[in-house]
Amino acid sequence: MEQAQIEIEVLGALSQLSAEEWDACACPEAADGSAPLDPFTTHRFLSALEDSGSVGRGTGWQPQYLTARRDGVLIACAPMYAKSHSQGEYIFDHNWAHAYEQAGGRYYPKLQIAAPFTPATGRRFLVKPEFEGLGQSALVQGAVQLAADNRVSSLHVTFCTEDEAKMGAEMGLMARVTQQFHWLNEGYRSFDDFLGALSSRKRKTIRKERAQAQGFGGEIRAYHGSDLRPEHWDAFWTFYQDTGARKWGSPYLSRAFFDIAHDTMADDMVLILAERDGIPVAGALNFLGREILYGRYWGCREHHPCLHFELCYYQAIDQAIARGLNRVEAGAQGEHKLARGYLPTQTHSLHWVGDPGFADAIARYLEAERGAIEEEIEILTDYGPFRKPHVEEQQ
Repeated sequence: MEQAQIEIEVLGALSQLSAEEWDACACPEAADGSAPLDPFTTHRFLSALEDSGSVGRGTGWQPQYLTARRDGVLIACAPMYAKSHSQGEYIFDHNWAHAYEQAGGRYYPKLQIAAPFTPATGRRFLVKPEFEGLGQSALVQGAVQLAADNRVSSLHVTFCTEDEAKMGAEMGLMARVTQQFHWLNEGYRSFDDFLGALSSRKRKTIRKERAQAQGFGGEIRAYHGSDLRPEHWDAFWTFYQDTGARKWGSPYLSRAFFDIAHDTMADDMVLILAERDGIPVAGALNFLGREILYGRYWGCREHHPCLHFELCYYQAIDQAIARGLNRVEAGAQGEHKLARGYLPTQTHSLHWVGDPGFADAIARYLEAERGAIEEEIEILTDYGPFRKPHVEEQQ
């Protein structure tokens, strides 16, 4: 049998590929115009990041899009970046960087295959249907070879799928398990239906929080698609800047990102705004996938009790139930989500480190960390807000 010849190439700009070429690998399920599994590796999302200056020169996220062609036809690609820091990744390697440099090495630049600033699980090795094995193998081997040839310290693949994590481990990459808190739709017909699955105490607490939030003095509205207007983004930019300054020192996304996303991704977003007399005072931005709602950004210009919980968690659940979605992924970290019905869930990443000794030390660390994460998930799940079977509740 003739061996397939695969050509690996790195592109510095997504404009070097058409949306049709890229999306045939990134979201073939959306070829009929329906929603992609998630929007974060689509041509339109990655282009919005690049065209708005949110990634690129001066950001520490330099595009290095990885492509694999067979007989001139693109069969696989990956959103890869050269990183000069570890910000905006949400699977943390700061301690690795510190240890590496303490030992006299140079940790940055490194290579990162990721959806920038987006702690949402999804495919990272984007392969055209019928080329899955060949395409994934070509991308992994190509990325590792590029890292080795350019003598960068490491290669990281963050928030990949569990199947990709297994595949990468079989090819010699180190697999890491971390956790987030996700809400799962167990066929609920309404928010009250969901509340019925909770313990009495948790049910009462959530109802109280929702009542407190609704008392901020205005109305809460959801905007999607053609309902979104430019002035909504003016308000949300103010909220996002405030949150970004407090969390990260400066916002990851530029103002231009929201303008571009308004033009190209309106159907991929749901913006929840708390408005008083028609003026937004707080907001939460969600992205839509085929089966999942992704909570991404929140901010406010006034503090009101429980309004954060309402806009980010309870309104997200309302939207998921109304749209028949299976899950809400509410972003990174946050054990406070547990009491609000969001359960601990494993997330996955892959790592390659060029220095053999350092790689061995990280491998031992990851093994210990995996056991601790699995134990923590088991404990937190048992501690969760849902009614325990065969237990009579005390009212």
